[in-house]
Amino acid sequence: MRRSLLVSLVLGLFAASATTAQAANRWIEPKTPLNIAHQGGEDEFPSNTVYAFRKAIKVGADMLELDVGVTKDGKVIVMHDTTVDGKTNGHGTVASKTLRQIKKLDAAFWFAPGASDHYSHALPPRTYKLRGIATGKRKPPKGFKASDFRVPTLAEVLKAFPRTPINIEIKGRTPDEATEEYVQNAEVLARLLKNTKRRDLIVVSFQQAAVDRFHELAPKVDLAPGITGAANWLLSGGSPGPGVVAFQVPITFTTGGTKLDITTADNVARAHREGYAWQNWFSNEDRDAAATWRNLIDMCVDGTMTSHPRAYEKVLRAHKRPRSCG
Repeated sequence: MRRSLLVSLVLGLFAASATTAQAANRWIEPKTPLNIAHQGGEDEFPSNTVYAFRKAIKVGADMLELDVGVTKDGKVIVMHDTTVDGKTNGHGTVASKTLRQIKKLDAAFWFAPGASDHYSHALPPRTYKLRGIATGKRKPPKGFKASDFRVPTLAEVLKAFPRTPINIEIKGRTPDEATEEYVQNAEVLARLLKNTKRRDLIVVSFQQAAVDRFHELAPKVDLAPGITGAANWLLSGGSPGPGVVAFQVPITFTTGGTKLDITTADNVARAHREGYAWQNWFSNEDRDAAATWRNLIDMCVDGTMTSHPRAYEKVLRAHKRPRSCG
């Protein structure tokens, strides 16, 4: 009898502590996972533009995901790639250009909404339906400005979306992709955000050193861990690092020829017990598509970074998560 009572008491305390941990983390979503527009939903809208961010929110996105780098004159701009070549009509690295030079570029130049490869450079000119709006050669759609199709600064995005949660990924910005570059960019970002009153931001980087340095300088801003922090928690049972509120990880990850299952129901449940949210992105081996989304919903993830926020929202409305997630 006493043993049974003791077991019940321990289980009750465990459940209570798990509930308390979850309640303390605003990123844990008990009802519906967040529709997080990856690069603003780059397969539906031109990557990392204000136009994409506004369209993504209109079709149902709850949160924006974006990438930042630092220009030659120390300005934090929003762009995924190391160079401007892939998405704009310019050439060269982000780090080699001033903000003034960046602002002259057409950020929708290579976006082909009807193509299977949305940023192919080998398609007929008529395929790039938003080309020329940024530079004034074409009129913007109703309700938008030419500047919505240029490369934005992070400050501009924060001002334009004051009540929309935003995920900010720190990138390196030269072909070397050295850790020092990430750390330097983390320091510039921290100077921008250290006095922010917003509590709906998450900062992340693949490089743990960048995450740690950012936290040193801007400790009030929420974090997701780098690869090292996530691996320490997943593989060793250790801490993902100070300031971490959410894991942002792929479904699977291949290292040394071995494919690891990262996003699993057990890992999500463990994260929730320990007070962490779980948000996933898609590696090259994961399909950003409806069947995968439904599996993720059933695993009780707290958010999915999708390139298709419009399509994902339709699945969210039709496929309810299990009651056990609450």
